[in-house]
Amino acid sequence: MILILASASPRRRDLLVQAGLRFDVLPAHINETLHLNESPTAYVQRLALEKAQAIHAIHPKATILGADTTVVCESQILNKPKDLADAERMLRQLSNRVHQVHTGIAVVTPTGQRSHVETTSVFFSPIPDDDLALYLATRDSLDKAGAYGIQGYAARWIPRIEGDFFNVMGLPIVAVTSLLRELHAF
Repeated sequence: MILILASASPRRRDLLVQAGLRFDVLPAHINETLHLNESPTAYVQRLALEKAQAIHAIHPKATILGADTTVVCESQILNKPKDLADAERMLRQLSNRVHQVHTGIAVVTPTGQRSHVETTSVFFSPIPDDDLALYLATRDSLDKAGAYGIQGYAARWIPRIEGDFFNVMGLPIVAVTSLLRELHAF
């Protein structure tokens, strides 16, 4: 099997390595604009599939994995922040609330394709202003949906989750391996 990961963050790469999968990474250049009236789950599922299909068009004999993650709080999609002010706005919105992390995954092979959306609820405690200022100063919030990573500094604000921990990191490994097995690509 030749597994190609369509556009991947370092976290996704690390998770695949941790799961014992070998892969190459290729960028998928797609339009990631949210469609009018598109739900967050439909949005991430569409992006994952479009990423996988874009790379599959170039490498039709390979197995392609596409993924996309977003954070949703109070029906608002929180993708990667534009700047520190946007990151602060997002984190203040998440403070003392429950939100959902949706990751769409898609596997495209020469013989078929499958997709799935994994959803995890994340509970945030109140974020103290001094903690928020320290975290924003690291600039770590700028490259993450919802402006945080569960595996880093923000872990101090997350007393519990309901669902797949790895989904919150950006790739639900069990769901990925299940899709690969369904397509006889694993």
